[in-house]
Amino acid sequence: MNRLHGKSNTGEGGEDPDRIASKHSKLDRCSAIKQVASGRFGVTSRYLVSAEEIQIKMAQGAKPGEGGHLPGKKVYPWIAKTRLSTPGVALISPPPHHDIYSIEDLEQLIYDLKNSNRDARISVKLVSEAGVGTVAAGVAKAGAQVVLISGYDGGTGAAPQSSIHNAGLPWELGLSETHQTLIMNGLRNKVRIETDGKLMSGRDVAIAALLGAEEFGFATAPLVTMGCVMMRVCNLDTCPAGIATQNPELRKRFAGKPEYVENFMRFIAEELREYMAKLGFRTVDEMVGRSDLLKVREDLAGHEKEIDLSKILNNPFADAKQKVTFDPKQVYDFELEKTKDEKVLLKQLAGALEKGEKRSIDVEVTNTDRSFGTIFGSEITKRYDDKLDEDTFIIKCNGAGGQSFGAFIPKGLTLELVGDSNDYFGKGLSGGKLVVYPPAGVKFKKDKNIVIGNVALYGATSGKAFINGVAGERFCVRNSGATAVVEGVGDHGCEYMTGGRVVVLGKTGKNFAAGMSGGIAYVLDEDNDLYTRMNKEMVFSEEVTSKYDVMELKDMIKEHVALTNSEKGKAILDNFSEYLPKFKKIIPYDYNRMMMAIVQMEEKGLSSEQAQIEAFYANMKN
Repeated sequence: MNRLHGKSNTGEGGEDPDRIASKHSKLDRCSAIKQVASGRFGVTSRYLVSAEEIQIKMAQGAKPGEGGHLPGKKVYPWIAKTRLSTPGVALISPPPHHDIYSIEDLEQLIYDLKNSNRDARISVKLVSEAGVGTVAAGVAKAGAQVVLISGYDGGTGAAPQSSIHNAGLPWELGLSETHQTLIMNGLRNKVRIETDGKLMSGRDVAIAALLGAEEFGFATAPLVTMGCVMMRVCNLDTCPAGIATQNPELRKRFAGKPEYVENFMRFIAEELREYMAKLGFRTVDEMVGRSDLLKVREDLAGHEKEIDLSKILNNPFADAKQKVTFDPKQVYDFELEKTKDEKVLLKQLAGALEKGEKRSIDVEVTNTDRSFGTIFGSEITKRYDDKLDEDTFIIKCNGAGGQSFGAFIPKGLTLELVGDSNDYFGKGLSGGKLVVYPPAGVKFKKDKNIVIGNVALYGATSGKAFINGVAGERFCVRNSGATAVVEGVGDHGCEYMTGGRVVVLGKTGKNFAAGMSGGIAYVLDEDNDLYTRMNKEMVFSEEVTSKYDVMELKDMIKEHVALTNSEKGKAILDNFSEYLPKFKKIIPYDYNRMMMAIVQMEEKGLSSEQAQIEAFYANMKN
């Protein structure tokens, strides 16, 4: 697609670092569109910085509202590496984005992602459903530059048949509604509309353009050109064409070549040109929204003849004088120049940033300073990737952190906050360090009061966080590599976690560790009642007895005390032998089995990479 000057999409599974590194080289294999879905697999600062477009996948056309599940037998070591998880351990994509429960939350994520890459455009993928036009209007107002309407007929072959046939709608219906609703609300020239869902020919593209689309997505047809025979066994790792599988034996059957896709796309363009010539159009932009040039076929019979398509074909808001395509002059202004990152951080740390020198500054923040540190973090990633030393840049903040404080910050950047913070603290943490503690002299008990909001460290991939106080609900949801110490959490802590370490020096809410398939949590269970609040479906708990575990736990608490001056942490360290029996180690069954198998392989003299591969195949046989 890069050779054709089109755009390829990573999907929700992240992208191999080698492909990202190939950007701007002769053989550019870096996907232009980086997808951010509910699982946040592989969503790091580097991943986002390499994008030309960042797409928020709200749902999938073939199975709207269902989330996803990648079975453990399909999580090969190289897939686990890309998704930042453990080989052989199943991965779950939650049905909702846990940082999106309203259109305002979606606006915040759009803002976060724009801060993470100021040069990328932000798109939102919606499903063709009744009422999608209203949602699309909200998306346009929230600042997205592209709205994608996805039809029910494309999508994954792993989707349940019941969903494919009963959940979504054809892209034609959602596209027409979206186009008309945006015109009605005076928003059509603020966004581009894209559509996908089994576009198979130039005729399909022509119809999509006439109904209001400016961009067009293909997936099923290019797969067919590479040998896909539509067996719909994508979830079973048994694809006979060697496409939807990582099985080396089945992969040998793959006969596709990039040239096949290039030829197909050229034929699509040629057929579209033929239709354009027949209709008298010189450009695709001229075609957009001209539904008056579509008519109902006359050779229909039975129920087909009774279908009323007038609402689609007759656009009541069409005006020949009105522009119904995207106008770059009308693009949403995020006013990023007003952020603390641009006004303070980039100005004061510009010299140190260019030279990679250590610097420390003090900044006053308020809860209107959203996504603080994200722009500065993206500039670090552009220059140094993750090669900077820890604490190269230390920013000491005083006040109230806004939403998404420290989102996506990379290694080398430390944010120390004296105060409290709103929701989405440390979202997508990518190697940076976050420290939060209340101001000196406060009289409330730190381990009894909330200092950071809900959904902290959502999708964190690496880095550290130390919180002297209690976190809200869904702490460390989908954490895949960060280490965190906190003095209490709300409901649903460590939900869907796949990696990393979490220490909780206090109470947890209900449903702790639901869907947790990787990583380890150490919880101080002083009242011996954690088992009543823990979701035991995928995890078990045990006392901390291993010498390695004891050392890891103690070291994390020591660092927590050193950085936050935690009274609770000090008390535990001063009486460690008394507190140790009260700690519970929560670990997922599958993760524990795979980690033990990997250790056994390493003891035989295999390298870490070889051990993972051998352990994976040994696990497949059992």
